[in-house]
Amino acid sequence: MKVTLKVWRQKGPDQPGRFEAYDAEVPSTDMSFLELMDTVNEGLIAKGSDAIAFDHDCREGICGMCSQVIDGQPHGPDQGAATCQLHMRKFKDGDVVTVEPFRAKAFPVIKDLVVDRSALDRVVSCGGFISINTGAAVDGNAVPVPKVDAEAAMDAAACIGCGACVAACPNAAAMLFVGAKVSHLALLPQGGPERARRVLGMRQAMDAEGFGHCTNEAECEAVCPKEIKVSNIARLNREFIKALVCSKE
Repeated sequence: MKVTLKVWRQKGPDQPGRFEAYDAEVPSTDMSFLELMDTVNEGLIAKGSDAIAFDHDCREGICGMCSQVIDGQPHGPDQGAATCQLHMRKFKDGDVVTVEPFRAKAFPVIKDLVVDRSALDRVVSCGGFISINTGAAVDGNAVPVPKVDAEAAMDAAACIGCGACVAACPNAAAMLFVGAKVSHLALLPQGGPERARRVLGMRQAMDAEGFGHCTNEAECEAVCPKEIKVSNIARLNREFIKALVCSKE
């Protein structure tokens, strides 16, 4: 099996970029897309050329580092999977596959397919945590939490902060990411004391970083590797409105 990769190459954030084509041999359709990228890079290095820069770490769909737009879709054509979980069996012999970095004002390109996603970290630093000193950890069953709330909190906490929701959104909004971070704490009693300060701080930070606003397109849910639901955006909006009302009382 052979494919052609049209890869975005850009030497730096202030340099012009362009697509370059690379013919790649696929020895097995069971190899991952990142393994194919490794193979292409080995060939480039052997020729003395600059390897394609791309982010990766765990390669198990956990870290969220593998931020690539493949054929116009963040993380590629597979559903509920990160780029590192995408396998070449999703493609056909002779395919031309276009590979780009995540495109968003808040995600400036560093080099080739690597973008700076530290804006998400700065948003989390404004409230996506619990700072109340509660002493030693209590027994897991000591604080009663309704099963439906516990499951919803766990579903929201599955967010790996990859930024695919931002890359897919026509407005480059981070509402699904922020909604997931707000939801998984707001649904649990441990997150209650700081819930108003949390949502106000994270919303303010999100706007300051240059993310857009949600217009209910739902592309974010469609490309999320952890299948985070847009209902978390609705919860974020409810939490935000309640926090605003309470702050004015």
